[in-house]
Amino acid sequence: MFLTAPSPVGINDRTSNDAIPLDRFQAIADLKKELNAVILAHYYQDPDLQDIADYIGDSLGLSQAAANCQADVIVFLGVHFMAETAKILNPNKLVLLPDLDAGCSLADSCPPDRFADFKLAHPDHLVISYINCSADIKAMSDIICTSANAVAIVNQIPKDQPIIFAPDRNLGRYVMEKTGRELLLWDGACIVHEIFSERKLIELKLHHPQAAIIAHPECEANVLRHADFIGSTTGLLKYAQNSDRQEFIVVTESGVIHQMQKATPTKKFIPAPPNSNCACNECPYMRLNTLDKVYLAMKNRTPEITLPESTRLAALKPMQRMLEMSVSKL
Repeated sequence: MFLTAPSPVGINDRTSNDAIPLDRFQAIADLKKELNAVILAHYYQDPDLQDIADYIGDSLGLSQAAANCQADVIVFLGVHFMAETAKILNPNKLVLLPDLDAGCSLADSCPPDRFADFKLAHPDHLVISYINCSADIKAMSDIICTSANAVAIVNQIPKDQPIIFAPDRNLGRYVMEKTGRELLLWDGACIVHEIFSERKLIELKLHHPQAAIIAHPECEANVLRHADFIGSTTGLLKYAQNSDRQEFIVVTESGVIHQMQKATPTKKFIPAPPNSNCACNECPYMRLNTLDKVYLAMKNRTPEITLPESTRLAALKPMQRMLEMSVSKL
């Protein structure tokens, strides 16, 4: 079951009760010093939020940044499971998420009770879970992976060891193709990465024949087969920077184009079209975070991410295994 798209305003929007400074950038910078805070942002955030961040990255990079964080407060500009990950790695730090309704359709597609039954039905399987899942799912996993390291991690597992891969079926199928391994897949997916239209992508390529198609492995197989390069969000960014091509059709959440354009301003980046005429290639949950909400979260020290210690400790083990395996093999 997928989350329904949230309203961009209203829920958890406290701006009506607090005065917002005219210069929100300076106010946030002042609060960052006052709190000894670090701001971590995902590539899929609005450009203004990316521009105030101390570190911008994909799930793997943000996990590594959170693990090495020396600040007292972590302000996470992303979605709920990402802020949970920061709390798992930093139990004694205050972790703030500007809007608690910034969820994730992929994480929501893997309810803990149903996954527990699924795991119980396959007791001989090792559980590798994509980081885009809740802390409860992480706690039931043996190893966490990201789109950047999933292939490398699966390749480190003995070939005779059966594996459950959750929750993203599209990433799982991609890993199966790259590793030649048979994986037992949980049937989950991301609403943004499943919305891209193969027909419209082909039409767009006809209008831009020199453009390279670069795609995230969370996309469906019929879309990935047209890609010149498939990789994590950071992988796509690096490919665009290093490629001799001057045009790119970007098949992932369009927020990353801000960093692509900053890194290579002379190149052209074209967001891949969704099935409908909506802005469905923008994650509605990522976009719930705003400058106003960042300011208010830092000013009021809330909303805070908290986890039961038993869940945190159980989720920490597979996270640590991922970080260890990533350092040694990537």
